[in-house]
Amino acid sequence: MRQLKVSLFGAVQGVGFRPFVYRLASEMKLSGWVLNGPAGLVAAVEGEQAVLKRFLQRLEAEKPPAAQVAAVETVWLEPEGFQGFEIRESREEGARSAWVLPDLATCPACLAEVLAPRGRRRGYPFTNCTDCGPRFTLVTRIPYDRPNTTMAGFPLCADCEREYRDPADRRFHAQPIACPACGPRLWLEEGERREEGGAALEAAARRIEAGGIVAMKGIGGFLLLCDARSSEAVLRLRARKRRREKPFAVLFPTRASVRRACVLSKAEEGWLRSAAAPIVLLRRRAGKALAEEVAPGNDRLGAMLPYAPLHHLLCRRLGFPVVATSGNLSEEPIATDNDEARERLGGLADAFLMHDRPIARHADDSIVRLSRGRQSVLRRARGLAPMPLHVPGLKRAVLALGAHLKNTAAAAFDERIVLTQHLGDLEAGPAFDAFRKAVEDLRSLYGFRPELAACDLHPDYLSTRFAEGLGLPLVRVQHHHAHVASCLAEQGIPAPVLGVSWDGIGLGPDGTLWGGEFLRVDESGWRRLAHLRLFPLPGGEAAVREPRRAALGALSEAGLDVERLKPHFSRDWGALRRLPASKALSPRTSSAGRLFDAAASLRGLRQVNAFEGQAAMALEHAAAKSASRRVYPFTVSEGAPAVIDWAPALAALMEDGPEGPAAFHNTLARMILEVARRAGLERVVLTGGVFQNALLSERAAALLERAGHKVYTHQRLPCNDGGISAGQAFLASRGWGTEPCA
Repeated sequence: MRQLKVSLFGAVQGVGFRPFVYRLASEMKLSGWVLNGPAGLVAAVEGEQAVLKRFLQRLEAEKPPAAQVAAVETVWLEPEGFQGFEIRESREEGARSAWVLPDLATCPACLAEVLAPRGRRRGYPFTNCTDCGPRFTLVTRIPYDRPNTTMAGFPLCADCEREYRDPADRRFHAQPIACPACGPRLWLEEGERREEGGAALEAAARRIEAGGIVAMKGIGGFLLLCDARSSEAVLRLRARKRRREKPFAVLFPTRASVRRACVLSKAEEGWLRSAAAPIVLLRRRAGKALAEEVAPGNDRLGAMLPYAPLHHLLCRRLGFPVVATSGNLSEEPIATDNDEARERLGGLADAFLMHDRPIARHADDSIVRLSRGRQSVLRRARGLAPMPLHVPGLKRAVLALGAHLKNTAAAAFDERIVLTQHLGDLEAGPAFDAFRKAVEDLRSLYGFRPELAACDLHPDYLSTRFAEGLGLPLVRVQHHHAHVASCLAEQGIPAPVLGVSWDGIGLGPDGTLWGGEFLRVDESGWRRLAHLRLFPLPGGEAAVREPRRAALGALSEAGLDVERLKPHFSRDWGALRRLPASKALSPRTSSAGRLFDAAASLRGLRQVNAFEGQAAMALEHAAAKSASRRVYPFTVSEGAPAVIDWAPALAALMEDGPEGPAAFHNTLARMILEVARRAGLERVVLTGGVFQNALLSERAAALLERAGHKVYTHQRLPCNDGGISAGQAFLASRGWGTEPCA
């Protein structure tokens, strides 16, 4: 007889691991115990050594579907003479390093119960088990036990208690377990009217059918819903939400309804049906399945399937797709609390479908798309956050505060980097409040005590100012260096690499606005090998919103005819055409994102952006219509850093026909290839928000791979600023150089 003590680290709490261990040990007639600890799961098992070895093999091979085991530690001991097998009370003392699991979409077994014609949980919108349901938005501290969740205020009824204690039941030690007798309640508020339970769901459905807007409390916050087929309903929602043109996501009732509106590959269907259940950007079909106003002028649509019982019940009742957008005004964080929703969404929604299960922290829906034949994450939130990255070689505990737009924060410790959920732009007061709460979450959930803080080089970012107030040694990381490092952290890429870091704007150490960068990155630091030719941004920040201003700056820099832009400016043309010459009012930039804006303006696609990236998206959509492989002329200077002159390409683009947008993409891809050839590095990283453009990513990667390079693009982290914090944390924790090398 021997005793085997096993410690499991990773996503092992909230996935039914303790019940699984209990059943496995009982089946193999082993004695001992299992419990949740602050660092993960611990089990002590006694029996014959050969049987214990088989137990260990099966433990890893047959683990619960949602579990992710990062590490296993085993110790062989003398037996203590345990009698039977038990699940012991969790331990809270010690260092907290257990992973917090993301929220999981409803499993087939729970959905079958909810939709069954009879049974205790028939029609119950808060049904869950060890395989599904809220986790990240529910847990308040580690270890993951009911008293440490927002379900602490819902004592179990006798029936649920029996399921919770039954080793044969899939709800054995399922912490969010509930039923109509003891769990959260659903109701609808519409003015003075109030409906409960099933009547509330019916009233909400009728309100949507009548063209109304319903604010529904979901897993990570409130969603605003309306009929996605109705132009009138969608336009009303746009007016109230102050969101003129930015595409809305659509919640479809079934896969078949998705296929009627969109082209759906096998991989994309798998993502829709996964436990993460993200929004998936799909190619739209021509037709009238949805109102054009859902995603005006866009050939892509953000589609998702129901991922919680409440969604399933409402979608089954309606039978048609609904807009499902975050419950907020544009650029504010999503509302999570009932009173907060009444106050903030009162002018947006006609009715509120609410419940009394508290939400511990907000989580927007994650967004993914297909790029290079694989998943690319554009927004990492519900269903994906806060799963950590395993990153060997981390040395110091670091709190990284990210960038200004699409912000996330990150903690580096114990060979992992944990990112917060997507927090959004730190412009508004409520968004900054959410940022501070998320940073505090990193500390409280994980018992995290940072030795260093890391932030962006830009002194005016709110995230930078926050970092400066922490009283910690501070590592300042250049924006585009952090972009490259985030991909290194995500995929374990060995240095050195050529990082092609293209985005809107990031401050360079020379005080200019960078954004079209080619960096050589290794442990000692980074070196700027090349960049796009600089051009002025007339009016500074205004040029970010107005592609016509970027076009004005680019044409002025290139010595091309600016008078062609006069019709796009309604007044003050004389003063505006002189603006690019003002160093004070027109900062210079190497931004690839702004070059895309200029190209879109000159093609007549977009003169003013209604939302970030709109012009660049229009140019990508136009390019996708052509199979042209034509490349425009450009030059690359000698010296360090080399300068890529896009002026000949821009001149050609203005005079070209319908193939112009495709040729522009081909030219940018060829620029990347030329710099990679000169750099002589095998590994090339494509990063930064510009590479959300799948067409550019795919064409550049194809050219590079044919030339013998290994090409890396983001998969688990966003290539946009949502991944910046991971790059900052990686560099600061490993102690890599963050200064430019000579």
